[in-house]
Amino acid sequence: MMKRRTFLTSSLAAVFGGVFGVGGYADQIEGTRDRWALELRIYHFPNVEKRDAFARFIERAAIPALNRIEIQPVGVWTLSKEDNRRIPEGYNETDLFVLIPHRRFDSVFTLIDRLTNDPDFVSAAERFFSEEPTPYERFESSLSLAFTQWPRVTVPTQASDRIAQLRIYESPNDERALAKLDMFNIGGELRIFQKVGLTPVFFGQTLIGTRLPKLTYMLGFPNKEAMRTAWRRFVQDPEWKALSQDPTYKNTVSRITNLILRPTKGSQI
Repeated sequence: MMKRRTFLTSSLAAVFGGVFGVGGYADQIEGTRDRWALELRIYHFPNVEKRDAFARFIERAAIPALNRIEIQPVGVWTLSKEDNRRIPEGYNETDLFVLIPHRRFDSVFTLIDRLTNDPDFVSAAERFFSEEPTPYERFESSLSLAFTQWPRVTVPTQASDRIAQLRIYESPNDERALAKLDMFNIGGELRIFQKVGLTPVFFGQTLIGTRLPKLTYMLGFPNKEAMRTAWRRFVQDPEWKALSQDPTYKNTVSRITNLILRPTKGSQI
């Protein structure tokens, strides 16, 4: 019981400290120093043409500018019915998904200022928005803190037919969400993922966003068959079967959103 209480206390401290302790103070909180802050944006467009035009702007202007301020790798993906038998409510084929990984929390809060001080980016943005004054209808953003056991964004493959699998685990309350986090980090679920070929891009504890509490993670595969093979191995793995029956982790997930995404031409992931 004491171990569990200590885990919950330290996890909550990491959440609130990470969000509100801007700059060096956040880095002093135990367990957060090397963990990246992950911003996932979902842009909504009226049609595919506007989506693709904005994707080209991101690839040609935004990604180079982000890289200049040490924000990389930047991921950009689209969603299609061809890859997803059923697209969940709230998502659409005209959406564009963008991952902006920050190596420090203060990078999140200074992003706009740094981009507006980049003359090349400002010039490109002025040209683009003069031609496309309303390229997207809206965008939503969520901010996650990378897991202790997977503190950074990685690029598992650059295969031409690669896919990304975005999964969101909603929990019934904060305590169960922290138990699911514990299941990945301490219980060994993340290690089992790697063993069977479920190769991570990122794993994040979502701090700010909609439908909280939740965890958000992404896996990368060279193709869809590799994804199917890895998931078959996972559900058959003896360690996973034992872990999934552990009462400590009962009722940790109340809803799962699963999306298969394709990288755009200039995506770095």
